[in-house]
Amino acid sequence: MKKFALYSIALSTYALTGMTSSLFAQDIRAKIQDAFNQFQNQENVKNGISSLTVFDGKTGQTIYAANENIGLATASTMKVITAATALDFLGKNYQFKTTLYYTGTIDETGVLNGNIIVTGTGDPTLGSDRYPETKAAIVLNKWIAAIQNAGIRSINGAVIADDRLYNGNQLPGGWIWTDMGNYYGAGISSLNWHENAFGIDFSPAAKVGAKAEIVNYTVQAPYLQIINETTTGRAGSGDNVYAYAAPYSTKIFVRGTYGQDLKKTIELASPDPAYDLAFQLNEGLNKQGILAIQPPATGAKMDSIDVSQKQTLDVHLSPTMDKIVYWFNQKSINLYGEALLKAIAYTTAGKTGTDDGANYIQKYWNAKLGIRPSELNSMDGSGLSPQNRVTTLAMNKIMQYAQKQNWYPVFYASLPTYNDMKMKSGTIGGVLGYTGVHTNKNGQSFTYTLLVNNYSGSGSNMRKQMFKLLDILK
Repeated sequence: MKKFALYSIALSTYALTGMTSSLFAQDIRAKIQDAFNQFQNQENVKNGISSLTVFDGKTGQTIYAANENIGLATASTMKVITAATALDFLGKNYQFKTTLYYTGTIDETGVLNGNIIVTGTGDPTLGSDRYPETKAAIVLNKWIAAIQNAGIRSINGAVIADDRLYNGNQLPGGWIWTDMGNYYGAGISSLNWHENAFGIDFSPAAKVGAKAEIVNYTVQAPYLQIINETTTGRAGSGDNVYAYAAPYSTKIFVRGTYGQDLKKTIELASPDPAYDLAFQLNEGLNKQGILAIQPPATGAKMDSIDVSQKQTLDVHLSPTMDKIVYWFNQKSINLYGEALLKAIAYTTAGKTGTDDGANYIQKYWNAKLGIRPSELNSMDGSGLSPQNRVTTLAMNKIMQYAQKQNWYPVFYASLPTYNDMKMKSGTIGGVLGYTGVHTNKNGQSFTYTLLVNNYSGSGSNMRKQMFKLLDILK
């Protein structure tokens, strides 16, 4: 009789718990519905489209979904998909490798009858200031020391940056002209250098509309011609400077306005990062009295190089994937997304195209979670392309999956904090998005994805309205 009574109590407790969970879901669903209706009724989304998907973070149950099966432009929220794939497939300890070696022989006087060659596998952190061991000066000094220690005193050849693995400096399809000359639109190479960007400092004029002069370059690149057409903007107008260039450009046009009270280094894309690496290494060797008789070059020169005799001088390993993903999401570095996408493609099938990586990600999540390719139709790994089309349901499924993996603490730490919530943001013209995880004050957890396309008005106002909607989860 006692066993039966205890069994009855257990059943009652289970039923009560289930009822409480159901009531909670109904209550929060009704609140989200009201908030979403108010959001949709705004004038600035009258001609746009919004999609929101919310799951119970613990059970994966759909709490709310609206327009969840419509593919939308993602902006940088795409990065969570690329990051999750990289961590799940490549692993949190994955590292890129860059090799320094020489060809030919060194004679008794220290003359290298050959070439100094750097070859890469797509490391996006090489020369980056974000990690102590990747800083440009640290890497260059390490390589110069390795060359000196090999007994090389002069080079009867050239310093070559072999960037052939990814067919030179490439841009994903769909990227636009107004992006590609700026640091966030930098191309992707198998030999990236200093995040494929360099900076310029301006001195604004006393008069609004007058020319803002360039007073400093963060890197000396005399092989580039910078044509400055930037004018001085009014105080408080900020940074409205854009660079216009493409891969392998030797001319870069800099246009727009630089605020009178602005103190900011403007970052431009390097048109040929592998060449800049070869140039900077060559310059560093020159300062040590080690001269090459031929000018620095890139992979195009490798067809005429005899590599039958070669000797490794240094193997540089990138930070591990967990550290790369941290800055990838925290600072929304587009280059890192494209590097991870290509690494996925190369590791999978020895392919190096952006489309190869995008296709593999489609297949990966179709196999893992049953997400159809039309739900995850991407053009790049960063979200910069306005042609990406992903559903909030697909993105949220991946966010939910991430929580159950051993790499989740790394992934969670990489998500920035906005509006007192952990989430990745995304912004391109007419597109705003947020995807993240949240546990409220009552211990209820959620994964959520909110995308808005073709809104009107200011981005700051739309952002406030999106935060107001997401506040329901608090």
